Amino acid sequence: MAKLVVLSAGLNGRSHELNVDKTTIGRVDDNTFQVADPSVSSHHCEVLLRGNEVVIRDLNSTNGTFINGEKISESVLKAGQTLRLGQIELQLLTEGMPMPTATVSSPAPAAASPAAPARKAIDQTTATMQRGVSLNELSEGARPTGFDTTSKGFSKKDNKANRLFIIGAIVVFVVIGAVVLFVMYQVKH
Repeated sequence: MAKLVVLSAGLNGRSHELNVDKTTIGRVDDNTFQVADPSVSSHHCEVLLRGNEVVIRDLNSTNGTFINGEKISESVLKAGQTLRLGQIELQLLTEGMPMPTATVSSPAPAAASPAAPARKAIDQTTATMQRGVSLNELSEGARPTGFDTTSKGFSKKDNKANRLFIIGAIVVFVVIGAVVLFVMYQVKH
């Protein structure tokens, strides 16, 4: 029996037996196979068993569905091939195939063959952000550097268009009121 095995770090070794005609894969728990990763869409793709074929159909996922690095909307997944959902990689295994032992922390570059599409490496470095204002600075009333302290604060904008619109609406209301009164006067006499 075929099964999908997760290769990505953190979820490495999780697997799902493909024993029904349709298996849904996604981040939320109403999927047949839940992969709780932010790069995986709520309902990312479905796996369809058609005879001896395993067909993968993308469900309009945000980050795409890929087989061996090639983006697909619907395609056959063969034993040993890598299925990538967002940043999560899985491998299709069939009976007799050994479980993969290598973990994948980021997609590896493709082999240098003209048929293999190039794969972009994912930068997984951590950026250091400048710290904000400390609690002590706030209690002392210190101003953070980098702000314009010479300005007089915010000023109210003069919006002539709003004023003209209101005046116009009042004039139209008065004219309509006068016409209604005139018509009512004519009807009575």
